[in-house]
Amino acid sequence: MNLHLPQTKSNQTSQKFKPLKRYQYERYALLCRLAYPSAIDSTPSKLKNYVSVDVFDQWGRPTSRVLWKASKNEVIVVSRGSTNFTDWLVNLALFPTKYTVQPGLSYFVHWGYLQLLEQPNCDPSREQQTLSVYQKIEDILLPLINSGKRVTFTGHSSGGAMAVLMADRFERKCPNKVKRVVTFGQPAIGLSSFKRHYLLHRKTYRICCDLDIVTFLPPLPLVYWHVGRMLWLHDETIYENTPSGYRLYKSIISWLLRPFTYHYMRKYIRNKDYFDEI
Repeated sequence: MNLHLPQTKSNQTSQKFKPLKRYQYERYALLCRLAYPSAIDSTPSKLKNYVSVDVFDQWGRPTSRVLWKASKNEVIVVSRGSTNFTDWLVNLALFPTKYTVQPGLSYFVHWGYLQLLEQPNCDPSREQQTLSVYQKIEDILLPLINSGKRVTFTGHSSGGAMAVLMADRFERKCPNKVKRVVTFGQPAIGLSSFKRHYLLHRKTYRICCDLDIVTFLPPLPLVYWHVGRMLWLHDETIYENTPSGYRLYKSIISWLLRPFTYHYMRKYIRNKDYFDEI
């Protein structure tokens, strides 16, 4: 079924994707914002209807959150983007590394983003840490999957990169249990080998807002590739799978004025009105 969106321009032949509705976009955008500690501290009531479990990075800071409602069949894994100097150093660790996703199958991905998943989950409330961030998330998800739920992975910035890597890995372990992947302001993650073997192209939405400079990173054209379907929100129009050169051309004035402000989550939430009503 084709995506039903208002004022949409496509630069590629239409593929069959499940529709992303406005209410879904808004919910994932708000939950992505709430993955940041500063946002959750100021608006704790936003999560009162969810059961949530935090996953921590190697410094004991929340990096991902697993949320679900008992009455719903969806569990959502939300990952935050960079918040400090050490996080930004991860973005600069852009040399490709080989990852064996299963016996006989390997692909090359951004070393820094892979390490976000492989780093220890250092929960400040526990003394002994034995699981990586990904292993901890999988440990939380498997009982929920067995209870009949399916998983949506979402994230902002480098958290979007984490979401894509987690989703592909989890889909290989639990086929057909990933509902969708929705990322905001996500940099590219892998080389052509990753794009070729990625399992969830038709369930992945990569949202870009105007000229969010992070969506063009790493700055290595034809080396790092994006996956899934891109929806570019620009001038009150949704453009689908727009080439990077055309996006630069269309947005050069905005870039000169305010190139970095488009990366904030409030920009993505503001643009929720582009999407269909339920």
